[in-house]
Amino acid sequence: MVKLVFYTITKTVLHLVSLLVSVAFLTLVERKVLASMQRRKGPNRVGFLGLMQPFSDGIKMLTKELIFPSSSNRNLFVLAPLITLFFGLVGWVVIPFGEGLVFVDMEFGLLYLFAVSSMAVYGIIVAGWASNSKYAFLGGLRSAAQMISYEVSIGLGLLPLVVVSGGLNLTKLVLFQSYIWFCFPFFPLMLIFFISVLAEVNRPPFDLPEAEAELVSGYNVEYSATGFVFFFIGEYSNLILSSVLFTTLFLGGFLGGTVAVVLKYVLVLYIFVWVRAVFPRFRYDQLMRLGWKVFLPFVLGWLVFTVGVVWL
Repeated sequence: MVKLVFYTITKTVLHLVSLLVSVAFLTLVERKVLASMQRRKGPNRVGFLGLMQPFSDGIKMLTKELIFPSSSNRNLFVLAPLITLFFGLVGWVVIPFGEGLVFVDMEFGLLYLFAVSSMAVYGIIVAGWASNSKYAFLGGLRSAAQMISYEVSIGLGLLPLVVVSGGLNLTKLVLFQSYIWFCFPFFPLMLIFFISVLAEVNRPPFDLPEAEAELVSGYNVEYSATGFVFFFIGEYSNLILSSVLFTTLFLGGFLGGTVAVVLKYVLVLYIFVWVRAVFPRFRYDQLMRLGWKVFLPFVLGWLVFTVGVVWL
C-alpha cells in the first residue's frame, strides 16, 4: 500500500513538472513562431537563443506584488485562478500515452473530459464577478456563453466516433484507429472539432473574453503576480491537452511509435500558433452565429447519417 501511494505521488509530481516545463517552452515557441511570421527576432536575450526566457518571465511574475482591488470579493478573487488551474490539470488523468500508459483507464474517459471542460468555465465566471470590474464582468459573460455554445458542437461532433468505435474509453478509441485514422472518414468533424477547441480555450481568433482592444484583457484584467500566472498556466495547459486530445481522437493517438506521436503533438500545437498569427479576431455575433447556425446543424446531421450507416 505504501509503495502504491509513493508510486502514485511520484508519477503525479513528474507529470506536473513535465507539464509545467511544456507550458514554459510552448510560450517560447509561440513567441518565436509569431516573431518569424512577423519578420522579427523574438526572445533572444536570456540564455542561449532565448531558451531561458520563460523561466525569467515566470520568476518575474511570481515575485511581483499580489494586488487585491479594494471593491473585489477577496475570497472568490483568490479562488478563481485556482479553479482554472485545477481543471486545467485534472483532465490529463484519462489521456493514454500508450497501451496501459494512463493514470486512470476509465470506461467513460471521454465523458469525464466533457465534464472537466464544462467545469473550467466557472473559474473565468468567478474571476469576472469577483473582480467587481465592468471589463472583467463582460469578459466572464462572454467566456461563459462562448464555452457553453461550442461545448455543444464538440460533444455532438464526437458522438459519431463513439457510435463507430462502440465506447467512450480513449484507449479503445485509439486502438480502433489501427484500421484507419478517424481524420479520413470524419474529416469535416475534425475541422469542426479543431475550430470549436479554439473557441473553447479562448484562443485567437476567438479570444473575445480577453480582447485587449475592447475589454483591456477581460476577465483577468485585475489580476497580477501569482493569480495571473495560474490563469496563464491553466490556459496553456488546456491548449496542450486539446492538442493531445485532438491527436488521440483523429490522428491515431499513441499508434506509430514515440517519435511519430511527438511529431503529431507538435504539429497540432504549431497549427494552433499559426492560426493566431494568420487570422483576425471574429466579432462576437459572428462567433455565436458560427456555433449555433453552422456547426450545430451540421454535426446533428452527420450524427444521424453515421447512426443510419452503422445501423444498416
